Amino acid sequence: MELETERREGTDLPALPRRNLLLFTVALGVLLNPLNSSLVAVALARLEHAFGLDFAAASWLISAYYLASAIAQPVMGKLADLFGRKKVFLSGLILVAVSSATAPFAPSYGWLIVFRLIQSFGSGAIYPAGMGIVRHVITERQSQALAFLSVFSSGAAAFGPSIGGVLVHYGDWPAIFWVNFPFVIVGFGMALAVLPKDKPRKRAGALPDWLRYLDVPGVVLFAGTIVTGLLFLLSVTDHPIWGAGILAIAAGALLVAVELRVATPFLDVRMFRRNLSLTWVLVQFVTVNVIFYSIFFGMPTYLQEARGLNAQETGLLMLAVAGFGVIVAPLTGRWVAKGGVRPPLVLAGICMTAGSALFWTLHSASSIAWLVFCLSVLGVSNGFNNVGLQTALFQVAPKEVIGVASGLFQTSRYMGTILSTVLLGLFFGHQLDTASLHKLGTVLAMLGMAVIWMSWRLPGRSEG
Repeated sequence: MELETERREGTDLPALPRRNLLLFTVALGVLLNPLNSSLVAVALARLEHAFGLDFAAASWLISAYYLASAIAQPVMGKLADLFGRKKVFLSGLILVAVSSATAPFAPSYGWLIVFRLIQSFGSGAIYPAGMGIVRHVITERQSQALAFLSVFSSGAAAFGPSIGGVLVHYGDWPAIFWVNFPFVIVGFGMALAVLPKDKPRKRAGALPDWLRYLDVPGVVLFAGTIVTGLLFLLSVTDHPIWGAGILAIAAGALLVAVELRVATPFLDVRMFRRNLSLTWVLVQFVTVNVIFYSIFFGMPTYLQEARGLNAQETGLLMLAVAGFGVIVAPLTGRWVAKGGVRPPLVLAGICMTAGSALFWTLHSASSIAWLVFCLSVLGVSNGFNNVGLQTALFQVAPKEVIGVASGLFQTSRYMGTILSTVLLGLFFGHQLDTASLHKLGTVLAMLGMAVIWMSWRLPGRSEG
């Protein structure tokens, strides 16, 4: 029987059954972020009615969640590296529980956004803490472990809208918050019993010492850079907020200057220069998500407005994109374990390039079967990318900063998401027709070729 143990780091994880319990525990927490990201989309119409909002105001419930998650994940990763990953994992579950209990009783939409932000910070704490635990404890067959986690996170994102539709139908919008409790309760109990204890931390206990080690100025500047940068990007296709762009550049420059001078920086900018492999993995993940979310958000709009399909038909078609990630992920885990991350990621780039180029074959009378085929080619790449790039991150990121690195990995996802909305605004903002889809496909195919190049230059097989 396989024994995966790191006794020198204070863990005692005896063999396969306990390994699987640990992975299942982490998976219950990790799925909360993608689940809550996708559930709310189908509840927007009810929220508009309940709080007397227009679509733009209601959509802030989604934008605020992504924005807070982009900031929270690396910050919580830093806290996990400092204070202990199990503590942060459990704290994240508690925050999700608090937000899920209070959000249904929000007296106003403003308060609902506040509770949603608490939920974002809670689910944002769980991912980097959970990935840090997996990275430190599971030392063999990591790619297959990541494939297991990817099935949960991809499945939550893929089936979230369908689950949300049922919940809203029978329980109105508060049900999308109540649904978190089974995952939180079971996950919390299992985490207490299964997750390895945190190592004792021997650092100065005085509050100023902790604040210096946490690098609060670095955290504030990082948050300021992300907020102003994303606000500028979101405004580009309509009325650019140039002031936000200038502030983002200034905050980013100041962040680099400050982080180069402090002894324990929140964001070790030198690390990106020393470890170019890590930098390229993050850049590749941004690019992959620009392609994926341009399709995930853009195709439903095209299918309904240009092709005249209803919401149910569109949802079923989009399962070809999101659902394939669930099927492909376990196979990718085995492939990565045998041949390394490069082959599946190169194939993912080829699928993204070919699938995007196939947009040129679509026209107003294209059959449903051909639409399914085109979307399936793109969907297959999702499972390759999720497992392959997370494994690549584990290979190139030092263990001592895996929490921050995992947080930045998720921030890269959100950056790709925001950039995809900018791209969609440029091509679908004024006219949505098949010609616009062809232009989008051209740009996505070019990005797909960039993914192939970045995948080819990744390190070869080297899995711990």
